[in-house]
Amino acid sequence: MMTSFSYQAVTGDGDERSGLIEAPDQNAAVEKLQRQGLIPMSVERAGTKKASGFLSQQLSWGKASQHSQMMIFTEDLSALLQAGISLDRALAIMLSVTQEESSKQLIMAVQEGVRKGQSLSVALSAQPDTFSRFYINMVQAAEAAGDLGAGLSDLAIYLERSRELRERTLSALIYPLILLAVAALSLLIILTYVVPQFEQLFSDMGQALPLATRIVISTARGITDYGLLFLFVLLLLGFYLRYLLQQPEIRLRWDRRSLKLPLWGALSQKLEVARFSRSLGTLAKAGVPLLSALTIARETLLNRALTEVIEVATDRVKEGSTLAEPLAESELFPPLMLQMIQVGEETGQLDQMLLKVADVYDRQVGTAIQRMLTILEPALIVGLGVLIAGIIISILVAILSLNQLPL
Repeated sequence: MMTSFSYQAVTGDGDERSGLIEAPDQNAAVEKLQRQGLIPMSVERAGTKKASGFLSQQLSWGKASQHSQMMIFTEDLSALLQAGISLDRALAIMLSVTQEESSKQLIMAVQEGVRKGQSLSVALSAQPDTFSRFYINMVQAAEAAGDLGAGLSDLAIYLERSRELRERTLSALIYPLILLAVAALSLLIILTYVVPQFEQLFSDMGQALPLATRIVISTARGITDYGLLFLFVLLLLGFYLRYLLQQPEIRLRWDRRSLKLPLWGALSQKLEVARFSRSLGTLAKAGVPLLSALTIARETLLNRALTEVIEVATDRVKEGSTLAEPLAESELFPPLMLQMIQVGEETGQLDQMLLKVADVYDRQVGTAIQRMLTILEPALIVGLGVLIAGIIISILVAILSLNQLPL
């Protein structure tokens, strides 16, 4: 069944077009316009007021995260530049389809810099809260190569892969966190509401209560009487731990030991390797010199121990060493990564091998997360079951012991 869609689009020369088009669905309408040599700006069902497609939808950033804003900006600017539209005209088109005021202000600021004769990278560097050093260096490399559209396309791919990796990790951890919260809430209700109901029943038993029952009742009483104080102490400990981790030496030791933890150590290593390899590979592919690329890619690492290794590696590379050698000496990076980097250096294809390393460890992160959840979820369920069963049994044992009290 064919449906009418109203559209706004631009030609390869930057001229705007609008009208109606018949297509089975919105995606088909977009493809039909593209086959006609048009760049769709908005595609929506005829008669509706709200745009629902392509650039107009993507540029309605609203409450999207800063990362998403930057990714959408990059994708759309890349598409327009690769269609042969000038930079100033591309920014004007993006501005015309943007609905959110904050997004308009950003594009206007960038456009103003471009109209003053600045390069795009210089105009972007005036917005440090939105565009990172990594982003600006990628744009500079694309400008030096003379193909800004292709460079932005590579940058958009990097941002999309980074977003997928982050969201995959966060999504996988949501269920265990919910399960942990439910377990804690269940225990809290049992200890603060259910157990006190039996306390009066057992009040005349004194020391005749079984040890397990006395422990459960004392725990419940302690939570009821000192729960807020205990929570306050936990918050203080949390702030103190955060303060300690801000100390470089302590943070370094913490991060080094965290890499050796069961399950979490392997997962965090793979996450860092995937992030670093994709950053360095993308920079190298764009033509950024290796020493500069190492310095920039190092900033994407969160683990201080690995950051320190990259600092040493940068100095060694500056002295003429290969990249694989100092990384191997640290024993903190996986062998597969080191082998692929070595092959890349020997064949002159380091950028391609780094991107392959990133792809490999992206997949391994998914596998590692699945393995961790396979162990963690049953452990949480069994642990909660054991605790609740222990509380119930301690109460039942005390009830049964009532019959043994002397009259």
